[in-house]
Amino acid sequence: MFRTRWLWLMCAVLATADCGGAVLGADAAAANSAHAPTKLSFRYRVPQPTHYTDWPAIRSRFSTDPALTARVRKIVASMSLAQKIGQMTQAEIKSITPAQVRKYYIGSVLNGGGSWPGGNKHASIGDWLALADAYYDASMATDAAVKVPIIWGTDAVHGDNNVFGATLFPHNIGLGAAHDPALIEAIGAATARAVRATGIEWAFAPTLAVAQNARWGRTYESFSSEGPLVRAYARAYVTGLQGSFGDHNVMATAKHFIGDGATDHGIDQGNATVSRADMINVHGAGYFGAIAAGAQSVMASYSSWDDVADGVDYGKMSGARALLTGALKDKMGFDGFVVSDWNAIGQLPGCTNASCPQAINAGIDMVMVPDDWKAFIANTTRQVRDGEIPLARIDDAVSRIIRAKLRMGLFGTRPSQRAGAGDASALQDRALARRAVRESLVLLKNNRQALPLKAGMKILVVGKSADSLPDQVGGWSLTWQGTDNTNADFPHGETILAALRAADGAANVTYSATAQGIDLAPFDAIVAVIGEAPYAETRGDILPSATLRHSDRYPEDLAVLQTVAKGHKPVVTVFVAGRPLYVNRLLNLSDAFVAAWLPGTEGAGVTDVLFAAKSAAGRYNFRGTLARPWPGVPCPDAGAGNAKARPWLFAPGYGLRYPGQHAIGTLPTYPAVHACASAAQATAADANALSERSAGAPVRRSRPLPAHNRLDAL
Repeated sequence: MFRTRWLWLMCAVLATADCGGAVLGADAAAANSAHAPTKLSFRYRVPQPTHYTDWPAIRSRFSTDPALTARVRKIVASMSLAQKIGQMTQAEIKSITPAQVRKYYIGSVLNGGGSWPGGNKHASIGDWLALADAYYDASMATDAAVKVPIIWGTDAVHGDNNVFGATLFPHNIGLGAAHDPALIEAIGAATARAVRATGIEWAFAPTLAVAQNARWGRTYESFSSEGPLVRAYARAYVTGLQGSFGDHNVMATAKHFIGDGATDHGIDQGNATVSRADMINVHGAGYFGAIAAGAQSVMASYSSWDDVADGVDYGKMSGARALLTGALKDKMGFDGFVVSDWNAIGQLPGCTNASCPQAINAGIDMVMVPDDWKAFIANTTRQVRDGEIPLARIDDAVSRIIRAKLRMGLFGTRPSQRAGAGDASALQDRALARRAVRESLVLLKNNRQALPLKAGMKILVVGKSADSLPDQVGGWSLTWQGTDNTNADFPHGETILAALRAADGAANVTYSATAQGIDLAPFDAIVAVIGEAPYAETRGDILPSATLRHSDRYPEDLAVLQTVAKGHKPVVTVFVAGRPLYVNRLLNLSDAFVAAWLPGTEGAGVTDVLFAAKSAAGRYNFRGTLARPWPGVPCPDAGAGNAKARPWLFAPGYGLRYPGQHAIGTLPTYPAVHACASAAQATAADANALSERSAGAPVRRSRPLPAHNRLDAL
């Protein structure tokens, strides 16, 4: 991996090296040795990796303000214990009424994935705004000497993705391939406008995981496997979301601190056994950028860290005082507040979902207790009075929360009175999303110049994902897992199939999901749109025993390519997925292969690049390059059945462009590899993974794990 990272970073920094042909793997390298790589251009300099030996001090764009500090101190001094603990409590909108917000001095509410005003999936922008006003008015109707406004948080992770009709941008994995911080800042600003229009002031974004293992079901929430790019994107995204805290901005959340992308086997909420140097310089990189940009909140991770080399087991992040207080607050200088994840305190030893003095003492300032908030308030009150939680720790937590609210300008104005409130047009930025799709696409293969397509060609479109907006948008889209959605749930979206019809003329495009019984002779080209079905955290994990072979989980995609390959027509595959997967058989059956990631609601961004323009000057070219390695073997992290092969087919920085010849020969398929461990090893590894997932799974999981991920299906 050192050579891979060096090559990509040198290409990015110097913008002179031939990066397009960075193809790894012994067989693949031999197949490509006779072909010149495509020379790529980069539009900005990727930051250099850091080499800190300890957590660095980071200077925030928001300097210390003595007047603000004095105001915070005065407000906190006027508060009762009940009012302070209320400020530290965050409840789910399904579990708390405005009247209860007033009675218990609640400081924050959230809507989890799949939660909407009145439980209505298609709630209007007016419904969201009315509920925001109701909560705000309740917080202003308490008997506190100084009324502290409530703040509402939402998982707006690729646009305002919980709101019906909102534009959904590509997930972070695609944005990472764009290598464009200016684009990221613009998306952050557009997301803030949409969120603020609904009356909400806080986005649980961006995710700053530096995901190392594609088995992790949250890989698509990670910009890159390389820390420097995540650092640059963190700064840009936070800047876009927060701006200078005007009426069109929201508070950002740097999440999930720290090491969620480093867990062994990519197990969600699992244990990271990385070195201190890697935790600081790789997995800490995003936090350096976010804090510098002035992020006002950080969300603690579900995961754990065991620094085996140094003999320090920090345990679950929500209880790791050395990290939340020692590293983040004291050494790095973060002066915002730390919020826990959904019922995360219940995972700490000796704690429950409603009681955890350890977490507060460790440095959690606001506690996400979706349903058990009333019991949490009672327990925490008793724990402070009994001396289990020092009052000074409570005062510090509340001071941090109030300081952030003051910086945001929340005092004195109802959500509906802010600029842009209720403006349905703010939910839409289709042009920006379409641009983001264009920039994020990565061309992995283009034999015989199968691309670009030419207008007027007779095209057969195949594949389950061609006419599926749920597949395009993935998880965290209206619902938590992204399941139980239909095209009708995204009224302003455009499928890739619809975009192909618009680009080529509806009369020239025929669609068949399976291509069964279709005469292939009349067609000039075939476009296969295949990939993963929607998933989110936990449910999306691939167990340690399973291969990363895409067709092991989606055999229908292999079947449709095998069917159309018989026609001997150019086959262009558009791969819609939340991570890079082992797809050598699919690559062999395709003349051109495009990694489209999870592009969101704007399918036309795909066809913008697939089709040639009438003039070369008017053509959109591929600009995306891999921000993480692409596997060239079924078990890149295990070596089963392919111990002598290099794990990566394409290195970070790889991506083809028009024009140019860069043929990829037949790739090895390792048909004998059916699992990534022996039966005994698989059973033990999977049992451990499932045990960790069961212990750490948030209660919002309402559907069982899919059969291909369950231990009983092995």
